[in-house]
Amino acid sequence: MSWRLLIDGDLRGARNMARDTAVLEAVAAGAAPPTLRLYGWGPPCLTIGKHQGLDAVDLAFCGAEGIDVVRRPTGGRALLHHLELTYSVVAPLGVPPLPTALQEAYRLICGALVRACRSLGIDAELTGGGVNLRLPNPTSTAPCFEAPAQGEVVVAGRKLIGSAMRAHAGCVLQHGAILLDWDGRLQAGAMGLADDSSLRPHVTTFAAELGRQVTRTEIEPSVVRAGAEEFGVTITEGRLGPGEISRERELMTVFSIPTIGDPVP
Repeated sequence: MSWRLLIDGDLRGARNMARDTAVLEAVAAGAAPPTLRLYGWGPPCLTIGKHQGLDAVDLAFCGAEGIDVVRRPTGGRALLHHLELTYSVVAPLGVPPLPTALQEAYRLICGALVRACRSLGIDAELTGGGVNLRLPNPTSTAPCFEAPAQGEVVVAGRKLIGSAMRAHAGCVLQHGAILLDWDGRLQAGAMGLADDSSLRPHVTTFAAELGRQVTRTEIEPSVVRAGAEEFGVTITEGRLGPGEISRERELMTVFSIPTIGDPVP
């Protein structure tokens, strides 16, 4: 089986979420092949889960710092996307390589990420227990990186990759943040925290594990190779179709959340 690879640079938050959704709809409709997408964010962006309240966000801080705020099409909790490589996988459920059960699909995808990390010298593993894909309480303000959930990618119990999943018309979208480094001031401030002391002990980064700075372009080939090996597929670089481009434009305003104040010059 052949999968499509999309490698994007830094995009605005609303465009990233619109693109993931447009790809999900196209794959579900049979108009596009299963897709692995790798991308970044410019400027930094705080995403909140599909059903999470805005109490999880400091809109004034985000506005002052020029941080985009968007609502994800997936569940989960608030997460600032910054200094990371983001991945998304879109593929049919119940069609090899993905199983029918969401929990098993989640573990398979995260298993590919573990393989990628280990190929780069990081002793990553999945947290134990059954995967819990239930949405958090809609009023929850807990950040995504406050603690690892079951089935996530960790190093010595500290989260390295945070992921979220959504099913649609027999297909799944799973996307997540692969932490390359950490900016505690922005991570804390975007969620109204005085500092990152409640977050930092629970996370690690590629920079911390390898003792050096790591770029997205260094990580991307390992993620692609690990995905191909774990899923038993060929992954070939491609491009969005006309229908996906049109749908992305339509969805741009769906995910945006206005912030308060003007960006810092």
